[in-house]
Amino acid sequence: MTPLLRLNAALSAAVLVLARLCLACLGAVVLYGVVLRYAFNDAPPYVEQVALLLVISVAMFGAASVAHDAGHIGLESLVRRLPPRVQEACTRLVALLTLAFALVLVWGSLQMALSTHADRIPTLGISEAWRYAPPLIAGVLIALFSLGRVLRPAALLQH
Repeated sequence: MTPLLRLNAALSAAVLVLARLCLACLGAVVLYGVVLRYAFNDAPPYVEQVALLLVISVAMFGAASVAHDAGHIGLESLVRRLPPRVQEACTRLVALLTLAFALVLVWGSLQMALSTHADRIPTLGISEAWRYAPPLIAGVLIALFSLGRVLRPAALLQH
């Protein structure tokens, strides 16, 4: 296994743990907000914004982890019927397209973060740019994972 593949495996495991932590926090924050709203008629204003940040984090970090394992939607039934060399070419093409998507995601997230850094999320008092941190991080990870798939030796491509 190459150093990049080892790094990607470790990063994928770490981002999956991070996604799980964000999901657990999301459940706790929503439960907290619901109990305070319906039991005490007094929901804190920040609950909704924290939940939104956590939803973005769960989605982006989960997507990055799935990208490492090539668990995205694909046409496996078609590709499996092709000759091995064509299968390899298809796998590398998908990895290159995923890499291109990830770079666009990184660029767009960075541009949005830079353009909103002076704005504040009113109930939290933090920069709006924080909304774009999860997609930015996920985009970098997806790019690394895709690069690893592009550079992976042919014998390891289907694994």
